[in-house]
Parts: sequence; structure tokens; C-alpha cells
Amino acid sequence: MLIVLHQEHSTPGRVGRLLQERGYRLDIRRPRFGDPLPKTTRPFAGAVIFGGPMSANDPDDFVKHETDWIGTALKEELPFLGICLGAQMLAKHLGATVSTHPEGHVEVGYYPLHTTAAARAEMPWPDHVYQWHREGFEKPCGAELLATGDCFENQAIRVGRAAYGIQFHPEVTHWMMCRWTTRAHERMASPNAKSRQEHFDGRYAHDPAVRIWLDAFLDHWTALKPHDCMQPEDASLA
Repeated sequence: MLIVLHQEHSTPGRVGRLLQERGYRLDIRRPRFGDPLPKTTRPFAGAVIFGGPMSANDPDDFVKHETDWIGTALKEELPFLGICLGAQMLAKHLGATVSTHPEGHVEVGYYPLHTTAAARAEMPWPDHVYQWHREGFEKPCGAELLATGDCFENQAIRVGRAAYGIQFHPEVTHWMMCRWTTRAHERMASPNAKSRQEHFDGRYAHDPAVRIWLDAFLDHWTALKPHDCMQPEDASLA
């Protein structure tokens, strides 16, 4: 499973742990620090691009390279998941705008999630999710909208049969929440951000439903790779 991270000490959190529990080996790449991305997705069962403090609009070479690489995953129908920045890169690759809120609002903490009929047809979704972002994305042409929010409208999309972008952070563990709210405590002074205590209160109230959704989502998502794309010799690389 290809895992793309953006900081030296960041981890794939609960998403990584659950993928490992399902038997996948994690191939972790950090293009920001010089790691290459694969030219073909054939040896991989899926790819996840996680979040980070940078913007999908930044001029850095690695940002452009990751955004362009998503086209390879889409072309080869690899199960793809973009989380926060990864979702914004997916949207930008497809020609949609990524931008800040017109009133300077952020989403930092737990916020309501409103799902569409298409999303509910796949699985039950949580009604509150953990957010940590100051930019959002327009829905790309041809993408299916799966969930919306009150502040940043587009919260989850599906592109084709196997590519998903979600604005929220289901991978966050209790340890990660402690780290984020300590090291980036200034974010909680931004307009519309939740207080630090609200982050932990929200986790107590809402994380069980997020965990149930993530389990169901990963089972659904990892089953989407076309069978004819996985040769026997590739199986050990899954």
C-alpha cells in the first residue's frame, strides 16, 4: 500500500494501523524529502496521500509532482484515497479550485458532516468528523459528491469507481490529537476553530462512529482494485 506523507515525523495513524491489520505492507514515501513516486501503480493495492501544512496551490516541485501523479492512479484505476491535502490535490488535478474560506474561517476540531444518498447507499457515515484545515476544494467536474459541511461545503467526493477525496481526518489517534493541539495551538485562535478541550470532548462523543465508518470504508475501498491488475507475482507486494 503506497503511503504518501508530508512531514518528517508524520505517520499514517489509524489508517496505517488498520491497513496493516488487513495484511498490507506500507510503502511510505515522503516526496517532500526526495522520495520518488512509482511510475506504475501495478504492484500496489492502493495509495493514500495524507494531509500536511502546505497548500495544494504551493509552487514547490513536490506538490506539483504529487498532484500530477494522481493522474497515474486514476488512469490505472488504483484505489486512491486523498485525505485533506490529498483530497485538495485530487480536486486540483481535475481542474477544481482550492482556496481559503471567503471569511477567513477554518475547520479545526469536530464539525457536522451531511452525507448524500450516494454515500449512504455504500455504508453508514458518521455525523461529526475531525477537521484540521484552512482551505477547501470545489467539486471537480464529473466527481460525485458524497458529503457536505456547514462551513466548507465539499467534504467527500468519489471520482470514477475507486478514487475518494475526504476533507476530514479519520486517521487521527488520541496521541496525534495531543500533538497537533500542542504544537499548532495557535490554529485554535482562528475564526470558527474549536477550543482544545472541545477537541477531546468531541473525540469522546464522535470517534466511535468514525472508527466504525473507517473499518467499513477500508474494506470497501481495498476491494475496488480490478482483479486483472494484480498478477500472482505482485501479491507479495500488496
